[in-house]
Amino acid sequence: MTPILTPDLPAAEVATILEAQLRQEDALLSGHFKLSSGLHSDTYVQCARFLRRPELAAPAMAVLAAQLRAAGLVPDTVVGPAMGGVVVSYELARQLGVPSLFTERDAQGEMTLRRGFTLRPGERVIIAEDVVTTGKSTLEVARVLGEMGVEVLAVASLIDRTGGAVKLPFPNFALLAVNAAVFDADHIPAHLAGVPALKPGSRPEKAA
Repeated sequence: MTPILTPDLPAAEVATILEAQLRQEDALLSGHFKLSSGLHSDTYVQCARFLRRPELAAPAMAVLAAQLRAAGLVPDTVVGPAMGGVVVSYELARQLGVPSLFTERDAQGEMTLRRGFTLRPGERVIIAEDVVTTGKSTLEVARVLGEMGVEVLAVASLIDRTGGAVKLPFPNFALLAVNAAVFDADHIPAHLAGVPALKPGSRPEKAA
């Protein structure tokens, strides 16, 4: 068994331990994958396999909560996009002592707050994700919140799958940066071209 994460550990050690835990849970996968964005990759992080283990997920969120507190970013509410962000949002909010909400897609595929969830203008929010892949889901949630007059303080995630390359208009906190190769559908390398692409993500592709 790998060690359990604690907030006092250096960031590099946190990343090392989390990566080992992800591999231990078969949550860090290699192969040929078609992502929700429509891009292809040789790496996929299936965080649900990690998040099913509360004894691993709760300490990870405690580390993330400690990083946010240290940066002075304590929100009024945490919001995560369904489905991947629901558990992360809940546990991060529990660690911070604030409510947790989640957005989901309506019949037209647009991200929105449902189930009677509301936010006040001026409310300070952290967006919680399991994995930031392209930043698309994060920016969709930020747009919804912005239309409500809500202030987005930061995005907090277990994993930044861009290896730190993603550019967002607010601070980006992640416990692990994964450098995953990403390819357009028309430029898949030879070693992946003959391998059927798996699509483990949950977001449907939009019609052209």
